[in-house]
Amino acid sequence: MNWDQIEGNWKQFKGKALNQWGKLTDDELDQIDGRRTELAGKIQEKYGKTREEAEKEIDLWMEKN
Repeated sequence: MNWDQIEGNWKQFKGKALNQWGKLTDDELDQIDGRRTELAGKIQEKYGKTREEAEKEIDLWMEKN
């Protein structure tokens, strides 16, 4: 699966993202609207991770879904 598929079907993946990153709110995920850069930024902000760590988490999440 690639990010374009996730972005195009964000409403379906939003719940899975919420399960993965519980500190993110439903409203924040609505604002992210499938944009990977925005998701990485929110993960950095909420979890105190580096950009690289956030990107790696997103890659692993994509593989699982």
